[in-house]
Amino acid sequence: MGNAYCIFCGCIEQSSIGVVEKWGRFYRVAQPGLNFFNPFAGECIAGILSTRINSLDVKVETKTKDNVFVQLHCSIQYRVIKENADDAFYELQNPREQIQSYVFDVVRAHVPRINLDELFEQKSDVAQAVLEELEKVMGAYGYNIEHILMVDIIPDPSVRKAMNEINAAQRMQLASVFKGEAEKILQVKKAEAEAEAKYLGGVGVARQRQAITDGLRENILNFSHKIAGTSAKEVMDLIMITQYFDTIKDLGNSSKNTTVFIPHGPGHVRDISDQIRNGLMEAAAAEVNAE
Repeated sequence: MGNAYCIFCGCIEQSSIGVVEKWGRFYRVAQPGLNFFNPFAGECIAGILSTRINSLDVKVETKTKDNVFVQLHCSIQYRVIKENADDAFYELQNPREQIQSYVFDVVRAHVPRINLDELFEQKSDVAQAVLEELEKVMGAYGYNIEHILMVDIIPDPSVRKAMNEINAAQRMQLASVFKGEAEKILQVKKAEAEAEAKYLGGVGVARQRQAITDGLRENILNFSHKIAGTSAKEVMDLIMITQYFDTIKDLGNSSKNTTVFIPHGPGHVRDISDQIRNGLMEAAAAEVNAE
């Protein structure tokens, strides 16, 4: 329901106040509710002022210290001071334009002194500077500045694109560092695994050779005890011949299509055994000389 009044009385709605004049001069403030006037004494309602908080959005384009053009979106929340309603009604023709002019003046005086990055960090300081200036000026005209919000800071599109590219490059650089560290750890672990595998492989080969040696020793001793008159050399030759034919058999049964050229004949087995025997004797002689 809006304000309603006639010649003799008027109803002022809540969150509003009326300005009453007498013979064209400010007389009093009419509070919300029913108010009576004396038209014969020259009293009448000159106007209605809202005491609600009003919001004014202002867009200011300016330049920073590092020569970057930015657009600032400010939201100014203000209201009429009831005690100074006559100043608010009579002093300013258009309070919104007056507030906007002061916002332009303060922002364009403050922002060119700081860089773009500092502007994003200090936008609350810019808002506080605007608030202090507006409170000092608009208070004399019957208006109270409640809040000033720096809603958004929008640089030039080319600057925003460059800032995004810088940010992306920094993140790519950081990702490359992490990737390099991961690859380094992977290579180290791989090398450690290969070293461990070779060590275990060497241990397995050593155990295999030890088992073969122990088996040969037992076979020679058993054969010598069961068949009288046989020497260790004869037993060794017999075992070598058996191993030689087993090896040829395994090569023939292999599924891989591989051609292997090896010398074959009875004399070759003897040559292999002689080479092994000579190697063992040379190794034993080297140990004796070392001692």
